[in-house]
Amino acid sequence: MNDLVLAPEVADALAAGGPVVALESTIIAHGLPRPDNLKVAREIEATVRAAGAVPATIAVLGGRVHVGLDDAQLTRLAETDGVAKLSARDLAVAAAKGVDGATTVAATSAVAAAAGIRVFATGGLGGVHRDAPYDESADLVTLARTPIAVVCAGVKSILDVGATLERLETLGVAVAGYRTLRFPGFYLRDSGFPVDWSLDSPEEAARAVRAREAQGVHRGALVVANPLPADEQLDPELHDRTLTEGMAALAQQGITGKAVTPFLLGWFHEHTGGASLDVNVRIILRNADLAARIATAAA
Repeated sequence: MNDLVLAPEVADALAAGGPVVALESTIIAHGLPRPDNLKVAREIEATVRAAGAVPATIAVLGGRVHVGLDDAQLTRLAETDGVAKLSARDLAVAAAKGVDGATTVAATSAVAAAAGIRVFATGGLGGVHRDAPYDESADLVTLARTPIAVVCAGVKSILDVGATLERLETLGVAVAGYRTLRFPGFYLRDSGFPVDWSLDSPEEAARAVRAREAQGVHRGALVVANPLPADEQLDPELHDRTLTEGMAALAQQGITGKAVTPFLLGWFHEHTGGASLDVNVRIILRNADLAARIATAAA
């Protein structure tokens, strides 16, 4: 038996074959400023419930992996300083240390699949970094071996989107646009790259989830890339200018490795007057809604 702490509501839903949506916790502890982080975390869970599914926010508390959090636990994650950022590889060490930790896409996917959850909602995936092709998020390799459907807004536009799509293809991760054959670029509706498949309804996406399970052939993830409507994306000119300036600041300050993504996300927040934060919130709420509808159709 997996050493996971399932919230009673999540355990009951899984036992009954009901719809459950996994949610990551990095957005709570690291992705959004206080007090917005707790407010948005509650909104994400409420969005999943409104669409008919049970939310299962995943995090590590006192070294134990929790699948589903109550409001006190959400508050603890949102308001505690020094919460660790945990990828899948970090979970055992975090357990040994007894720490609190927020799970990335990689860790959340791995835990959700181990718990028997079929669908996961997040904002944007990690990927291959610009100008540093050796620097690649663990999200990609984890998704290659994790049978879960991930609803996202593509990969973060601060990354090398084309290289990331190539790596997803090499790793055998299925990618489909939601009602589009264009791959979204997180803040932007269109990253400039195509995808081979479009899934045009929650029911069709659910059929793909069930077909993979029935075939028993492909053990990787299905990425359902859900673009923002054009009128809800970040202004493309503002985006491109901010990204160019942020990349220059990265080089000037010598920032590399794990520090790149949080630096650039913070740069966007500061230099778009908070507009990027508003877009980020719209992304995760839309993805939570779609994921819940897919999970409900698949249940």
